[in-house]
Amino acid sequence: MAIHKILFASLLVCLLIQSSLGATKERLFSDLEKGALEVTAKPSRENVVLDAGIDKVTVTWKLSSTATKEAEFKTIKVKLCYAPISQVDRPWRKTHDELFKDKSCPHKIVAKPYDKTEQSLEYTLERDIPTGTYFVRAYAVDANDHEVAFGQSTDAEKKTNLFSVQAISGRHKSLDIASICFSVFSVLSLLVFFVNEKRKAKIEQSK
Repeated sequence: MAIHKILFASLLVCLLIQSSLGATKERLFSDLEKGALEVTAKPSRENVVLDAGIDKVTVTWKLSSTATKEAEFKTIKVKLCYAPISQVDRPWRKTHDELFKDKSCPHKIVAKPYDKTEQSLEYTLERDIPTGTYFVRAYAVDANDHEVAFGQSTDAEKKTNLFSVQAISGRHKSLDIASICFSVFSVLSLLVFFVNEKRKAKIEQSK
C-alpha cells in the first residue's frame, strides 16, 4: 500500500510540473501586444562606442495611444537587450518566442509599478556588460507577473537607434583577477609547505 501511495504521489508531482511547464510555454513573445509602450534610449555620447561602467543612457517610456491592454498593467520591467550585431554567431542572444527561454534581454535596468505618465531614468551601463550592440525594451507585466505587452527603443527589425558598448573591465578582467588570486594562493601554499617541512627536518635532526 505504501508503495502505491509513493507512486501516486510521484505521478501527481510529475503532472503538476508538466502542467506548470505547459502554462509557462503559453507565455509567447508573439502573443504580447506590440508597441503598447513608447520607449526611447539616448546615450550620453551619441555616434560613439560607450564605455561600460562609465557612460550613461537616458531611458524614457510612456503609454502608447494604441495600447489596448492598459487595464492589465501592474508593473513595468525595463531591460537592456542585445541587438542583431551582437547576435552574430550567438543564437542564444536572439529573441526566443517562449519567454521563459528568452535570453536576449538579460540585463535588468529597473522594475517599478506601472504609471501611465511618462517615466524617465538615467542608467549607468554596468561594468560586466559584454561588449556588443544594444537597445532597450520595456515589458508591461500583469498581477500574475506575466508579460502582456512591450515597447522598445528600436524598430521591429531591430535596426534603428542602436548603441554600441565597449566593456572596460567585465568578465575577462574578472577571470584574470581570479587566475592571479589562484596563482598567488598556490605559491603561498607551496611556501608554507616548504617552511613546515624544513622546520620538521630541523626538529628531527635535533632529537
